[in-house]
Order: sequence, then structure tokens, then C-alpha cells
Amino acid sequence: MTIESLLIFLLIGAVAGWLAGVLVKGYGFGIVGNIVVGIVGAFVAGLIFPALNISLGGGILGSIVHATLGAVILLLVIRVVKRA
Repeated sequence: MTIESLLIFLLIGAVAGWLAGVLVKGYGFGIVGNIVVGIVGAFVAGLIFPALNISLGGGILGSIVHATLGAVILLLVIRVVKRA
């Protein structure tokens, strides 16, 4: 993994985490938290979407949408678990 790909990886994670925090109100994690939420969200979406036969396309925009949707799912699951 080159430095450039690592920076893109972190940037996509940060943007996806921030977007998920905006969409799921009440979650602000800071830059490091947003990166973690975005990366974990991308992992969650990578597990769920292929099982449902969902494809969001490629490129950076597709990656951001993919990671954001996964992060939203992650934050909603966290919200449900916290209430229980």
C-alpha cells in the first residue's frame, strides 16, 4: 500500500464518517472517530451489500457512498444497542 492509497483510504473514511454523523443526528466523533466509523462502516457494507446483491459502482464517489451507508447502519445499530 502506497502513501497515496493510504491517504485516499483515510480521506474516504473521514468523509464517510462525517456524512454518517450528519445523517444520524447526535453523533459527532471528531476527525479520528469519523475515520474509524467510516472505515468500519465500509467493512460492514462490504459484508452486507454483496449478500443482498447490491452494487454501488466504483471510483471514489462510489466508495464514499458505500462507506457512508455502512457507517449509517453501524451508527443505527449502536443506537439500538445503547437503548437496550
